[in-house]
Amino acid sequence: MDIVSALRTFLRVAETRSFSAAAADLGLTQPAVSRQVSSLEAHLNLRLLHRTTSAIALTAEGERTIPMALKVIEAVEALGEGNSSEGPTVSGKVRLSLPAPLGLYMSERINALLSGHPGLSVELIFREEASDMVEEGIDLEVRLGQVNDNSLICRRIGWTTAYLVAAPSYLETRRAPETLSEIGSHDCICYSRAGDKKTWSFSNGADEERLQISPRLIANNSVAVHRAALAGSGVAVLSHILVGPDIQCGRLVQLMPDFPPTRLPINVVYLSRRNMPLRVRTVLDFLAEAVRDDPLMASLDDAEQIPQ
Repeated sequence: MDIVSALRTFLRVAETRSFSAAAADLGLTQPAVSRQVSSLEAHLNLRLLHRTTSAIALTAEGERTIPMALKVIEAVEALGEGNSSEGPTVSGKVRLSLPAPLGLYMSERINALLSGHPGLSVELIFREEASDMVEEGIDLEVRLGQVNDNSLICRRIGWTTAYLVAAPSYLETRRAPETLSEIGSHDCICYSRAGDKKTWSFSNGADEERLQISPRLIANNSVAVHRAALAGSGVAVLSHILVGPDIQCGRLVQLMPDFPPTRLPINVVYLSRRNMPLRVRTVLDFLAEAVRDDPLMASLDDAEQIPQ
């Protein structure tokens, strides 16, 4: 039995909770995937998965095996990268979780990375809130704002830029706010990032003020908030990635430009810097470079390592 291949297969089944999905991802048949996992269980003398006709779940032993399996695979990949006669080869799949605006930004640029590395594949997961990276098999995750999880390695790659905006159709019936205190009387559209639905923060570079609002509409995806703002449903705080073109062509109006929304650090978090697979390191470096290429996200300390 090829134990490394079996470990890879087990991790993919654990991630997808499906033999058929794992088989499709790995280019194998479903019976082959089932045999590999069964052989691994026999080799380890452990039951790793509970199987029923309708579901798959990890056993307690399976849960404990995941971090050890990841270490084995990372070590094997690192060994292969160091000993390849033709130089390191980037291959395999990387799961990257990131907020929707940055996900859209990356989806327009990711072809440059994939074209240069035919053996690499990337799964973009649009998510506004933090993931359980071990449980969900996430390799890299972008988080906005302060990261308080000391178990993760955190790399700051840039800063957000957002605008307070509204559609001309909305402003036809409502006077645009001229002070922060006036924003609360407007129809506010919010997206629920990390559970915060009722606070907006603004800064003019010297002063920062947090504003309590009573949103008329809440969505857990910023793209939905963007669509609602375009339709004239109210005022919203949205990334420049989403609304920059709309402001330029007049579909949205930037409000209170002298007191814009507070910029937040853009952080990439991952489980360990030791034995990071080349495929993950390559995607991380590409992501950091792509953010630096945008002047509204770049910063002087975009490569700063944040102590945990």
